[in-house]
Amino acid sequence: MASIRSRYNKLVVDFRYMGVRCRETTNLVDTPANRKKLEKAIEKMEVEITLGIFNYAQYFPKSDRCDEMVALNDRKECINTSLPSFKKFATLWFSEKEIEWRDTYKRKIQEIIDMYLLPKFGSKPIHLIKKTDVLAFRSSLAKVTYGKASKHLSAARINSIMVPLGMILKEAAKRYKFDNPYDDIKSLKEPKTDIQPFTLEEVWKFINGVREDYRNYYLVRFFTGMRTSEIDGLTWDNVDFSRREIVIKQALVKGKIVPPKTQESYRAIQMSPWVYDALKEQHKVTYERSDYVFCAHTGSPLDYNNINKQVWHPTLRLLGLKTRNAYQTRHTAATLWLAAGESPEWIASQMGHSTTKMLFNTYSRYVPNMTRQDGSAFEALLNRSQANQLSADKETSQ
Repeated sequence: MASIRSRYNKLVVDFRYMGVRCRETTNLVDTPANRKKLEKAIEKMEVEITLGIFNYAQYFPKSDRCDEMVALNDRKECINTSLPSFKKFATLWFSEKEIEWRDTYKRKIQEIIDMYLLPKFGSKPIHLIKKTDVLAFRSSLAKVTYGKASKHLSAARINSIMVPLGMILKEAAKRYKFDNPYDDIKSLKEPKTDIQPFTLEEVWKFINGVREDYRNYYLVRFFTGMRTSEIDGLTWDNVDFSRREIVIKQALVKGKIVPPKTQESYRAIQMSPWVYDALKEQHKVTYERSDYVFCAHTGSPLDYNNINKQVWHPTLRLLGLKTRNAYQTRHTAATLWLAAGESPEWIASQMGHSTTKMLFNTYSRYVPNMTRQDGSAFEALLNRSQANQLSADKETSQ
């Protein structure tokens, strides 16, 4: 039975829980009134312990033993039920799903499980995870910091961490017939992608100002819209000069050749005359010493981190161009094609998009500035129509 003690004039609860003796100091000063108040709380606490519904964290949220006792209770629940712990089911789920994923995605999911999900939910019985637990976990992610600048996790990163949690809970709820605690939890709203395409003048300024040995590399990037992983993984057997096409069927990710990002990413990119000429020049340089179109002096594929540090950013600074990441070459290709009046369907296929929706959502606001079609075309149409009408009226009156 629990007892009340006094320590430094503060009341202390002395009780046993899960076979462990616990002593918790309260904020109550040792007075007769406070002792009576605490006695009532202890009575309720003992009933809850007997019924197996005692929540240690609810009574002693600031206790150093709180996490220990919660984990102890979770282990007890696992013993008393045939349903697995989160850790056990997550391991099973991963083993069943990994055959569907490419290696890079497998590593990403495993890192999220190990780094974020298991420390929070690992020993907890999967069916006892509540919606409040999931929401509290998501809130805790917003407080996580990283790097020297102690930056907080972005909404996109938090959403990516929550995705496997939602998938695991959904499958467990379906398999073990309990309500899915992830139901109705929506993703955090993410800010629009930061698009900073180059103008055509800036493109030529960069291409003409970059190191000669990287001129062809960046010309192809700017005028094909290829992803970094696609151009760095491009091999000569996927360059068809006779058809003037670059065939995308692989990518270089973390030093390994892997399939493209999505099914739509398998595509044939048409070479413009500038791209064709650049690849012909590059053929003379690297064809004999490497399978890769663009490679290091050893013939090995490019390391994009090194290229960014040694070529991309120094060139931007040298030329006085706005600092931005190299992925903006892909965005630049899309905006230039749109500005030139190319078919949106054709642009989407060149970019590796399944529909034109993403194209318009992402790039449309840049087109008016580049084409000067900021409503003037509609005004001109109305002016012509009005002039024709006035001319017709004049002829009728005569």
